[in-house]
Amino acid sequence: MVINIRKGTPNDIPAVLDLIRELAAYEKAPHEVTVTASQMQAWGFGEEKLFDFFVAEYEGVVIGLALYYFKYSTWKGKCLFLEDIIVNEGFRRHGAGSLLFEAVRAVANELKVGRMEWQVLEWNESAIQFYKKWATVFDNEWINCKIVQP
Repeated sequence: MVINIRKGTPNDIPAVLDLIRELAAYEKAPHEVTVTASQMQAWGFGEEKLFDFFVAEYEGVVIGLALYYFKYSTWKGKCLFLEDIIVNEGFRRHGAGSLLFEAVRAVANELKVGRMEWQVLEWNESAIQFYKKWATVFDNEWINCKIVQP
């Protein structure tokens, strides 16, 4: 299986949104996806660019996504946050996730960020095993906090 990894384009937004919805369903929270294609278009390619992404393609069809953005650490400076890696369920275990992860790692290395970080749900054992392939530090010391805006 030949999988192609490339930077995402505006034309990829509908397929990316489908992958996001697939992940939300897997995580038993499909109702949580409120972002729209037009918002993703504006925030990914507009004047206020908030994120970037890679897609994995198989035979011209988008089968995977790695979405990331930059943040700032008072201790480390510019950091890269990997928001999600998503591979369509029918294409998992063929290397697309690893290729996407390596593409994002290459960006982090090229830009010499202070750290690359991401989150994984504690019950998602397959994702935890996936990330153990790299020298991942699993941090049990910090508690995630959020305020969800209406």
